[in-house]
Amino acid sequence: MTPDKKWRLTNAVGFLSGLLACLDALRDVRVLWPPDVVWEALRSSQRLELGGGIALIVVTLVTSALQRRTAAGR
Repeated sequence: MTPDKKWRLTNAVGFLSGLLACLDALRDVRVLWPPDVVWEALRSSQRLELGGGIALIVVTLVTSALQRRTAAGR
């Protein structure tokens, strides 16, 4: 497997892991909007899981964008 494919696979797995963590945290919530109501409905462990999932999604999107920018600059 080429390094580029490994990098894309790692980003895809990271993004999906973050998405699944967010969905797992929101599994028992009955109201999904507005965000402050959702936040109040979550327990502290669910808040941590939601925050970690969102952080993982953001990190994979940023690293993917940076990887594309460096690949375009070659």
